[in-house]
Amino acid sequence: MRDELNQKRVDRLLGSLKDGVLLGDGANGTMLANYGFERQPYDLANLLAPTLVQSVHEEYFDAGADFVETNTFSANAVKIGGLNFDIAELNREGARLARAAAGDNRLVLGAIGPCGKPLEPIGSLKSDEAFAAFAEQARALDEGGVDGFMLETFIDIEEMRIAAEAVASVSDLPIIISKAFIEDGDALAEGLPGRMALDMGMKGVVAVGANCVVGPQRMIDIVRQLSEASSLPILAMPTPGLPQLVKGQVVYDIAPDYFAKASVRLIEEGARIIGGCCGTTPEHTRKMREALDKGDIKPKSPSATTRQQVERKPIEESEPTELSEKLKKGKFIITVELDLPRGLGVEKVLKSARQLKIKGADLVDISDGARARLRMNPLSVCTLIQEQVGIETMMHFACRDRNLLAVQADLLGAHALGVRNILAITGDPANIGDYPSATSVYDVDAIGLVRILSRFNEGIDLAGYSVGVKCAFSIAIAFNPLAADMDLEMDRLARKIDAGAHLVYTQPLFEEEHIDRALTALRNSNLPLFVGVLPLKHTRHAEFMHNEVPGIEVPNWLREQLANAPTEDDGLRIGVEAAQGLAKIAKERARGLYLMPPFGSAAIAEQVIEATQ
Repeated sequence: MRDELNQKRVDRLLGSLKDGVLLGDGANGTMLANYGFERQPYDLANLLAPTLVQSVHEEYFDAGADFVETNTFSANAVKIGGLNFDIAELNREGARLARAAAGDNRLVLGAIGPCGKPLEPIGSLKSDEAFAAFAEQARALDEGGVDGFMLETFIDIEEMRIAAEAVASVSDLPIIISKAFIEDGDALAEGLPGRMALDMGMKGVVAVGANCVVGPQRMIDIVRQLSEASSLPILAMPTPGLPQLVKGQVVYDIAPDYFAKASVRLIEEGARIIGGCCGTTPEHTRKMREALDKGDIKPKSPSATTRQQVERKPIEESEPTELSEKLKKGKFIITVELDLPRGLGVEKVLKSARQLKIKGADLVDISDGARARLRMNPLSVCTLIQEQVGIETMMHFACRDRNLLAVQADLLGAHALGVRNILAITGDPANIGDYPSATSVYDVDAIGLVRILSRFNEGIDLAGYSVGVKCAFSIAIAFNPLAADMDLEMDRLARKIDAGAHLVYTQPLFEEEHIDRALTALRNSNLPLFVGVLPLKHTRHAEFMHNEVPGIEVPNWLREQLANAPTEDDGLRIGVEAAQGLAKIAKERARGLYLMPPFGSAAIAEQVIEATQ
């Protein structure tokens, strides 16, 4: 049971939310940086500079704040677990410092931010790992003496749900939850703030709101939608405006008077909890307190404007790809991968694409920096092929070179240009390629990329905002039935399928048994299988593929035949005949042939294609 003093704090917080407007603090990090604490995350100051942290809280209270948030926004095991700090003690100390500044008569909210990594299937963070991190943090904050929790600056609504459930599982203190909404008029038109308020209200939180990203003027429309959709108290904690980069530091224009006036507007639109986010200081709090104390604000009654959730307009659907239409009709698909040269010379690729189209190929595959080699952006080449040759392409898309923002931006650009068949791959690390000092990003892997594409096909991006239409990506994935760790490979296959994959490519296969393995793995999914076939040129080619390329197995009988070939021409004939045999089997048992001719040779590809006709 909670002691009498703590229960009084809980009652006072809940009562304050019902009876008036609560004024919160501003940014902790801004103040700590101003006072010379340079180590990040700023949460570490709880243990490294506790006196400084407490003095910042005291400054906000002296400026007129009704509550402060603990300096624990990033203090979870996922975000800073590798820094060798005791996570629980970091949070307990953060709560103790805020409580010492607040005394017994003012409020302290335990600040909990997102984990900092995307959840599966977008990223690698498992839901139970996030749940455990949030629960650990909440338990320690409760032990430290907070009056309630502030879950803030969340982007992913699913992560918000997990955080709220985790906190409630270890504490019965009140929960306030706040999302960061991207400044986007279209997003507001879709009613996302209202849907979030209704969704989170069902989780038992005592208030919902928005913070960070946008300034006070842009926050007004968000608050209006929140208040119209929910009778819960609404929180609004904007930034002072748009940030700018000055001498390598992100700074905000300091305009406390303007900020205070704009905050009055937020109250009039329905906000009951106000404060500031990144870039705000005690001076902003002081000006807001002065505005509140004037007593001439006419707040809107929360219940007066409550209405039903905004209904989304039907989203227009994009035209399906030719590939998807052919698969629906049961056509056996032939796709050929063409190699890109270094530099700008794409004439050979275009010429080969024309030859293959005449020969009966349905698609041309273009890789994305395979083996981390520098090649032209595949989107450019795919666009040229589709426009100048008139054959659809399958663009390989690697996660290595792009962060989450660029991944989504590039995919939307590809869709707008008509490149809508995407093979989702994680990509080889940069350190094995032409520029080993280059940075590999990997914000997501192939599983996350499939989910992003699937979300676009639903008409929304990762943050839940509409992209205007339902995209029509055909989503391909890779599978290797000969992987060294088949348990892992099967697990990743299942997760890619769950994320929304439409068809499956295999690595180069050289035996009928290997095709059967792939078909068995896909037995329960009914996804189309495209069998990878690579015609070998000679014995050196075979030995290289077998011994130096992970996941490739060239059988002994084929390597022996190639080793005994009198000439390289004989070796090529043997390699092509073996590929033709597999192509015939693929046509009988699978839905497509993924042909990888050596050096992008259209002439060799044509010989294999003939065996399927």
